[in-house]
Amino acid sequence: MSAASSGHVASTLRFHDVQVRYPGRDRQALDGVSFDAEPGRITAVVGPNGSGKSTLVRALLRRVVLQAGRITLDDTGVDGLDPLALARRVAVVPQREEPVMPLEVEEFVGLGRFPHRGAFGAPSAEDREAVARAMQRAGIDECAGRRTDSLSGGEWQRARIARALAQDTDILVLDEPTTFLDIAHEMAVFELVDALAREGRTVLLVSHQLNLVARFAEHIVLLDHGRVAAAGDADAVMRGDVLESVYEWPLVVTRDPAVGAPALLPLRGRLRSRP
Repeated sequence: MSAASSGHVASTLRFHDVQVRYPGRDRQALDGVSFDAEPGRITAVVGPNGSGKSTLVRALLRRVVLQAGRITLDDTGVDGLDPLALARRVAVVPQREEPVMPLEVEEFVGLGRFPHRGAFGAPSAEDREAVARAMQRAGIDECAGRRTDSLSGGEWQRARIARALAQDTDILVLDEPTTFLDIAHEMAVFELVDALAREGRTVLLVSHQLNLVARFAEHIVLLDHGRVAAAGDADAVMRGDVLESVYEWPLVVTRDPAVGAPALLPLRGRLRSRP
């Protein structure tokens, strides 16, 4: 189901000069980060550990306080939306999550329908259809009757993606969605995310998988110590001099023989750390 056919008009997710500093830290976690995630494409945020990628997601969810800047859906600030209104617009697959108690997978995925039916509303036929569709698209439908505490790491990750799909929003944010997945399921997730973007959704993807990001993302934002080190298409960001400086590791950038996208190849031998 496309964003248009489900009644959504996809919004542009904008980060305007966003600044965040965690208590007790000497430097900014985010230091003037600005970019747009637009409908109909994958916008990927990449960078080393500690570069600020997951802080962007926490800032969007208002789990950290902005020192400065603004995050908007088109021209509406997320700080002006109540949690339920935000959940009807943005579905998030966070990097880390543990269920409070074991649930059947179908019930867990059904939690994504909460913003549409409230705390005490019984699931409607539309809710049940949305859950079934989400589970099928995420490749977790065969686990519907199992408990979440019986799932493998990869199955649990796909159940979380299914819950976000059941939420049926026009904006989808995924923080490291391929963690614990094998190659086949990793590719399946990227293909699914690509299809969702092509249907008109706004997709913001946080990932360590630079080579897959280069294949699928139309716009890449490279963070380094909380700042934007490079932004643009894969050719603009996947440059050897830029990546070697940010990741502090010797590497070369070649071409993916399958699709022609830039491909990162790490080399043996660590670079001397920057002062």
